[in-house]
Amino acid sequence: MSEMFSKKNLKLITNPLGEDNPITVQVLGICSALAVTVKVEPAIVMAISVTAVLAFANVIISLLRNTIPSRIRIIVQLVVIAALVILVDQILKAYAYDVSKQLSVFVGLIITNCILMGRLEAFALGNKPWPSFLDGIGNGSGYALILVIVAVTREIFGSGSITLPGFGEMKLIPQAFYDMGYSNNGLMILPPMALIVVGIIIWVQRARNKELIES
Repeated sequence: MSEMFSKKNLKLITNPLGEDNPITVQVLGICSALAVTVKVEPAIVMAISVTAVLAFANVIISLLRNTIPSRIRIIVQLVVIAALVILVDQILKAYAYDVSKQLSVFVGLIITNCILMGRLEAFALGNKPWPSFLDGIGNGSGYALILVIVAVTREIFGSGSITLPGFGEMKLIPQAFYDMGYSNNGLMILPPMALIVVGIIIWVQRARNKELIES
């Protein structure tokens, strides 16, 4: 048990949350961070979906790594990812249909998410299943962290509320503020603002960690 959660293995989970974040450092999967972060609920569902697909795809590819011919490895990876995405899509349609409609085509586009192919190529093909699983969970969590931060920021300032799975919409800005003249910032729900918020997160992260600044 101690080997399973050794310091080296735990870093596979913790590093992507900060100094090796897939969005802010590796600059992978940024498209969906811009597309599904108008509200928190679809952002959370997308984050969970990507994390699940990434973790299990990593495990499957790791198990098959010694049997996959190099010349067709990309095809095999795409087939594995596509099968898992279809499974996730059907589960969402069965148990979270409203959110599935909000996400629309973006669930299917998980297949093209750079994080998945990047981690399969860079890690799963060269490591055992358990570290590969942890790598998938770690990078999925790092992706989820940025998605939720961006979605919370955009929804609060753009709509004055926050929408959580199972709880519905909750107003966060008191009516008294609106009575005094406050109004929601409609720009926050537009796609360019998602890019600006992500850019601010990258700036803050690199300002706090000088090692991330490219020479």
